[in-house]
Amino acid sequence: MDNIDIEVTTSPVDELSLRLARGDESALNEAYAAHGPSVRSYVLRFVPDSEADDVLQQTFIEVWRSRERLDAKRPLIAFLLGVARKRSIDHLRKRRHDVVDVAQIRELVGSDGDAVINQMVWASEVRRGLDSLPEEQRAVIVLAYFDDLTQVEIARRLDLPLGTVKARMARGLARLAERIEQEELML
Repeated sequence: MDNIDIEVTTSPVDELSLRLARGDESALNEAYAAHGPSVRSYVLRFVPDSEADDVLQQTFIEVWRSRERLDAKRPLIAFLLGVARKRSIDHLRKRRHDVVDVAQIRELVGSDGDAVINQMVWASEVRRGLDSLPEEQRAVIVLAYFDDLTQVEIARRLDLPLGTVKARMARGLARLAERIEQEELML
């Protein structure tokens, strides 16, 4: 039998990650200088340019706060991009509640934009109505209308009797219609 030399390699230790993990503040500055532009470019995939610097800053703050999770055997950039992705998504979720200027939308869609605006208003009313429903009613309506499931499929998925699904849907739709009607009266 021939002797075969097998070379075992281990991942090199990333000194910058190691210093960061130990709490060396100068390592954070070095990481920002070395990887900041790449992280910012990555963030731009998710958020507009005008908001990228805020997300970049949040990313490096989060990296500093969670430095004990750093693995010096893995590339620092991978950790940075993972944090950047999460912060970008969080940033977008916060923006979801921003008020939209109807005049700006009209400019974007032209003179026939009333239909688009009406759809947006209707969607907002439906969303508020759904949010006001009890969870069990909201769940069956969302599965039926947004996930396109039949009542039988909903019953299987939620492990409920079919009659329960039908009753929850009927009560939920009645409450939803009542809520939307109240919204329209208030306008």
